[in-house]
Amino acid sequence: MSEQSPIARYRTNLQGERDSAALYHALADAESNPQLKQVYSRLAAVEEAHAEFWTKRLSGLGVSAKGQGPGWRSRMLAWAARRFGPEMVLPLVNSLERADFGKYDAQPEAVSAGLPADERSHSRVITAMARPLQGGLSGGALAQLEGRHRGSGGALRAAVLGANDGLVSNLSLVMGVAGAEFSARTILVTGLAGLIAGACSMAMGEWLSVNSSREFYQQQIAGEAVELEEVPEEEKQELALIYQAKGLPEQQAKALAERLIGNKATALDTLAREELGINPQELGGSAWVAAATSFLLFSGGAIIPVLPFFALGGLAAVGASLGVAAAAMFAIGAGTTLYTGRGVIFSGARQLAIGIGAAGVTYGVGKLIGVSLTG
Repeated sequence: MSEQSPIARYRTNLQGERDSAALYHALADAESNPQLKQVYSRLAAVEEAHAEFWTKRLSGLGVSAKGQGPGWRSRMLAWAARRFGPEMVLPLVNSLERADFGKYDAQPEAVSAGLPADERSHSRVITAMARPLQGGLSGGALAQLEGRHRGSGGALRAAVLGANDGLVSNLSLVMGVAGAEFSARTILVTGLAGLIAGACSMAMGEWLSVNSSREFYQQQIAGEAVELEEVPEEEKQELALIYQAKGLPEQQAKALAERLIGNKATALDTLAREELGINPQELGGSAWVAAATSFLLFSGGAIIPVLPFFALGGLAAVGASLGVAAAAMFAIGAGTTLYTGRGVIFSGARQLAIGIGAAGVTYGVGKLIGVSLTG
């Protein structure tokens, strides 16, 4: 490694720590809750210690680190926090912390000084602060309420999107083949093949997604178990800080953390829920159930434009297919208002326009291909 490479890296690290320290100080200044103000101040102090670490590293190479203040992004977020309140910028701060989660993992100097653990701790604390307790609810109660809320909304969105994917993609396929003027039997077989292929693809994708998430969660919990075994005192402090971030007074937070950390199994379960936001009993749900559900939802939408071709032929079948698909698309669009809050007519008409537009394009392409093949 050249002499310039560590200097550039140290300067980048130093700037990042200065940005974070300035931002946390601004959040502390803007925060009215004493417990949260204290948490922000402690986070700022840790970032300042990190900045001092990189300053000394640069000094050891004969490089001055004076003069540079926080960057524009930190200044803008600090202004927004002072103007609109910390809760306004906290989701973005959370995203930035998560993006920097492993920035020190491959830097030997940082690893030897324990900086990666601090950064992971900060990310977890900010994540916890982004979903604070309300009205004195316990962490477990809040997790259950939030899980039901997100689960129901997520399930509704998944159902709507899954059925819509099947409907629009298979309607487009059917209309493309119809535009090429193939027989009703050919259109029927093509539609059923599209249904099966699309549903299998969706199911496999969903299985991979959920299973990958489960494996990732298991890896995170295993890492938490190692940290709990090797550095229990740090884990206790981190847990106390998270409970402070959720609104508990410092002494109560420390007492709760002390009680929880005494039992390794309970401590690991609590740390997984509070730090990582993971329910160890569920780990994101069953990959097979998710795959089967995705298969059925896609199939339910994809069969709709195919149904008329079981009984009709020619333009009658094409018209009936468009009609039933249009009604279903409007209903799906209207259904999205349950979680978007938009008007039923607007949402239904928008979905109908998009679906019919896609079908019109594929019908036109099919028409051109049919003419070129027969002409």
